[in-house]
Amino acid sequence: MKRKNNTQVTFKEYSMNQQFLLPPSLEELIPENHLVRVINSAIERMNIDPLLKRYKGGGTSSYHPGMMLKVLVYAYTQRIYSSRMIAKALRENIHFMWISGKNTPDFRTINRFRSSVLKGLIEEIFSSVITLMLDAGLVKLENYFLDGTKIEANANKYSWVWGKSTGKNKQKLQGQIRDLIDHIDKENEEENTKYGDKDLEELGSKPIDHDLIERRMKELNERLAGKNTDKETKKAVKKLTEDYLPRLKKYEEQEKILAGRNSYSKTDTDATFMRMKEDHMKNGQLKPGYNVQIGTENQIIVGFSIHQKATDTGLLIPHLEGLEKQLGKLPANIVADAGYGSEENYEYLEEKQCNGYVKYNNFHFEQTKKFQKNRFIIEHFRYEQKPDQYICPEGKRLHFKDIEKHISANEYRTERRVYQCNECNTCSCREACTTSKTGRTIQLSFRLNELRQQARNNLLSETGKRMRSKRPVEVESVFGRLKNNWGVRRFLLRGVEKVKIEWGLLSIAHNMTKMATA
Repeated sequence: MKRKNNTQVTFKEYSMNQQFLLPPSLEELIPENHLVRVINSAIERMNIDPLLKRYKGGGTSSYHPGMMLKVLVYAYTQRIYSSRMIAKALRENIHFMWISGKNTPDFRTINRFRSSVLKGLIEEIFSSVITLMLDAGLVKLENYFLDGTKIEANANKYSWVWGKSTGKNKQKLQGQIRDLIDHIDKENEEENTKYGDKDLEELGSKPIDHDLIERRMKELNERLAGKNTDKETKKAVKKLTEDYLPRLKKYEEQEKILAGRNSYSKTDTDATFMRMKEDHMKNGQLKPGYNVQIGTENQIIVGFSIHQKATDTGLLIPHLEGLEKQLGKLPANIVADAGYGSEENYEYLEEKQCNGYVKYNNFHFEQTKKFQKNRFIIEHFRYEQKPDQYICPEGKRLHFKDIEKHISANEYRTERRVYQCNECNTCSCREACTTSKTGRTIQLSFRLNELRQQARNNLLSETGKRMRSKRPVEVESVFGRLKNNWGVRRFLLRGVEKVKIEWGLLSIAHNMTKMATA
């Protein structure tokens, strides 16, 4: 027989008509060591004078920039990036109410402060955060772990403009313009008598641009005014005015926006199309984005920079130059992966007297048995200085042929010496050595080989091994946190300057969370 349970269920008191003798204080509701208190205290100690100078005074009162900065930084630590969501949190979340002093700026004010007021100042504000961390001993500027990642821009991924297409189209159009002007000139006897057989490019000895075409059109219209011009000439003048000239202006404007880049997005013209590893189909789709470079120490972001170039090789020097400008000096040790291993970068680190632990492209391959067993890799060829030639493992000679000169984007000049073998036809190991019909050719730089040997010694030392093992834990884990945990895979703002503000706020927010747990 089943017994009935007569125990009465009781619940805690719950009423919608709660009354308080005194209104609750927000101060009492925030725990002592809460992150919001750490952010408030840190920004109170920072130098925000450059931010205060942005306000000229007069008119209606403004929200205090210190308060606005605190709200933005705390919002970013909570993965709230939208100005509308931040404004909502200021009305509903006690932590936001506390740090804002119950101020409730709307989303337009928040967005204006982030996009306009912070423009050009985010690096100074970030430097103030690093100064606090230096004073607290959290950063010592000893080891600097550098890496980059690509973040998608807030732009349509199908709105591309390609530099090669623009150049080809402009060149083709210039040829069509020459032909059309030549046709118009031949139809006009006075033109032929005055200018002879000179084409458009020879007139004035200037390259074809829209200014030159407009001047030529003005001259043509003046000469043809009041004359019985044939139908073909009128048609050619109309085509030149209404079709060719606007297209030429468009190509010139595209080249101006490209500024040496290979592409840009029409939605965000500062964004460059880059291959993103995080494509949902895992096929490395090209998308408009920015190359974000950061350097860390103790998983704290010490420096950051935003770039419009996809490859990392040419970004080490601009990044470190910006870091030196902000901090007044460079860290003692620079650690980076093979994407930064170039002659130019090694020279720069040597000039700055930094200990470089920077890999080069085949560093890991050199440690394998496959590398040691392959006799025909260039590193296994013997060099003879006096006749300036290389000897392959089969005793064949590669004679000096030429010097190829290169200039990097940072104006660094390098020379590659070219050596070629003329005895490959009689060699039994030709198939294992080369597939070239003209024989084995090698290119190298003596200076680069010297710098690589120095880098190899650094990387294989006990300190180098320790540095290499720490790099993934240091900088890659920071990227992992921001991109995966915080969900930062696409920028909200457009334009390189605004993107810099957005990433600067993220970096400050990340550092504040590290400060809170230190």
